[in-house]
Amino acid sequence: MKDLKEKTIRGGYARGAALASTFLLRVVSLMLLARLLNPKDFGLLGMVTAFTGVLSLFRDFGLSSATIQRVSVSHEQTSALFWVNSLVGALLMIIAMLSAPLVAAFYHEPRLSVVTAVVSTSFLFNALGVQHSAILQREMRFTALAVIDVASLLVSTGIAVIAAKAGFGYWALVAMALSYPLISTICFWLVCGWVPGKIHRGTGIRSMIRFGGTLTLNGLVMYIASNFEKILLGRYWGAEALGLYGRAYQLIRIPTDNLNSAVGDVAFSALARLQDDPDKLRRYFLKGYSLVLSLTIPITIACAIFADDIVFVLLGPKWKQAASIFRLLAPTMLVFAVSNPLGWLLNSVGLVGRGLKIALVIAPLMIISNIVGLPYGPRGVAVAYSSVMLLWIIPIVLWCTHRTVISLGDVVRTVVRPLGSIVPAAVLAWVVVRYCGHSFSPWVRLVLETSLLLVTYTAVLLFVAGQKAFYLDLLRTMTAGPTVEEKRIVSAS
Repeated sequence: MKDLKEKTIRGGYARGAALASTFLLRVVSLMLLARLLNPKDFGLLGMVTAFTGVLSLFRDFGLSSATIQRVSVSHEQTSALFWVNSLVGALLMIIAMLSAPLVAAFYHEPRLSVVTAVVSTSFLFNALGVQHSAILQREMRFTALAVIDVASLLVSTGIAVIAAKAGFGYWALVAMALSYPLISTICFWLVCGWVPGKIHRGTGIRSMIRFGGTLTLNGLVMYIASNFEKILLGRYWGAEALGLYGRAYQLIRIPTDNLNSAVGDVAFSALARLQDDPDKLRRYFLKGYSLVLSLTIPITIACAIFADDIVFVLLGPKWKQAASIFRLLAPTMLVFAVSNPLGWLLNSVGLVGRGLKIALVIAPLMIISNIVGLPYGPRGVAVAYSSVMLLWIIPIVLWCTHRTVISLGDVVRTVVRPLGSIVPAAVLAWVVVRYCGHSFSPWVRLVLETSLLLVTYTAVLLFVAGQKAFYLDLLRTMTAGPTVEEKRIVSAS
């Protein structure tokens, strides 16, 4: 294996570029499609994806992570995992097609039968590219992965926009949902160059399947808990209510999902290679953790206090009712920013069982909160969901860090500086915009308020909170070559 640090740095740059590109593309596609389609169109697809999303958790069966996490993996093992993934993908497609009439009957919406059957083909498209993507990630070829991600999103977005302008309505969203995995899988095969072989007995994949199965069960539990409210809203409040809630939820998740995907992919690959070196594992993790938090916290606060302008600018005036939902969901961004990176740590050192136990505890609490908030509509669900997540964050951190190289003190020290730095920045931005921003259009006001918030936050974080030296050191680490010690450590992996 080539030097880990060089690959991590290149991967970080590539994923950073991909982060910026995919974030921009997702925001632009959201802006365009929100103006070309209506909440009911998004709600109809949301009803389908709330169901197919459960099945999609099994398309990978955690086997891509198993491939990446293992110190060594053979061609025979990867081939066996490929055929397992393909078989699972085909079975999920058939199950979804057979269940299409039941989905339509559950929501009392006949159109969903055909939509569900068509969307189900995405399971097979995804399954055929899982191991190729895992091989690229294991080899830390993040530049190639970044290009594939951006290209697939760009083409699928273009297809959706063209279809929406042509008047195809919700079928434009279906086209986007299908074209993205199809294009990605084709690109994975072309770029990876790996061709699966025949299945052989005794390849030793049972432990990898157990690892992947535990991750899949964890994901299934959390998916049900995180999307149960969408099923309830679609069933009892209708497509329009679900469309409003779904777009607000998607808008909230775009920044954190992009950040955790960009940093998490690189971090998981690097941390898995360092699982036998606790000191270096701890240093690598805390640097990535600090980066994620310092970027996520100002975004969270901006979403909370500037929700009306953000929704107006990104979605348009007909989505005005989504602004309050968006604001109420903003605290979940901070919760995910604090908790999700701890999953990198647990998975990289093989503690997937602990992650499953955590999921089994928090999932019932989230479901109960959804039921409590349901009588009050999308806003009530948003309040209940955010409240439970905020109350649960400290126990999650304590449980995740128990008997690991990371302590609660490490987490607190990492969180407190960016969190303390955002308070004066938020107060200043809110006061200035409240008393001076009424004379500007929403577009100009959003630029003004976010710029003021970010500039003030950065100044306080670097100079008042004393983080200038840390980030300069992080920058030097990213641009410097590997040390002799690092070369010796990673050469063994």
